[in-house]
Amino acid sequence: MAKLQKSIDKKNALINATIELVNNNGFHATPMSKIAKMAKVSPATIYLYFENKQDLVNQTYLLVKSKYTAYAFATYNANLSVEEGFRTIWYRIAEFKFNDCKNGLFLAQCDNTPMIDESSRQEGIRHLQPLLDLWERGKKEGIIKPVSNYLLYAYSINPLSFLMLNNQRGTCTLDEQFIEDAYQSAWSSIKCEGK
Repeated sequence: MAKLQKSIDKKNALINATIELVNNNGFHATPMSKIAKMAKVSPATIYLYFENKQDLVNQTYLLVKSKYTAYAFATYNANLSVEEGFRTIWYRIAEFKFNDCKNGLFLAQCDNTPMIDESSRQEGIRHLQPLLDLWERGKKEGIIKPVSNYLLYAYSINPLSFLMLNNQRGTCTLDEQFIEDAYQSAWSSIKCEGK
């Protein structure tokens, strides 16, 4: 049992080191040797858990994406109206990004890099299925603009990463009114006119 826990601890240390180093240095300036050093394991140990750097990054991405979406949909109920459902999900995503900046920043980096392979990226998108289903229902009901889900995400969810970064830098303060204004802007950007 102790041996199994030690193995789990080593893998978690590698994942945490990957997140921290990528957040501070970017993907390309994060060699396996630095990851191993920060995780306090030998470089060879990495290959007991991951095939290579690509596998390490993909698995880390999917683990963080899973935490993100579990949090985002924890209080969501598919019986809510489209607007209330979107509000619930949007606020949970905002909480995740603003309260768990380390993982939020890592996901933002993953969204803007070719380091994540396509199959992992597609699996990450599947984690968002409740939001995608809500948008499809909203389109059918004439509430959500009939545009690509990528556009809906870009206009309503991606700005949260920008706000998270600027809050971290101290260039904007995210009080209740600011966050409500951000939500209203997000909702306005995806809802049909007059809704």
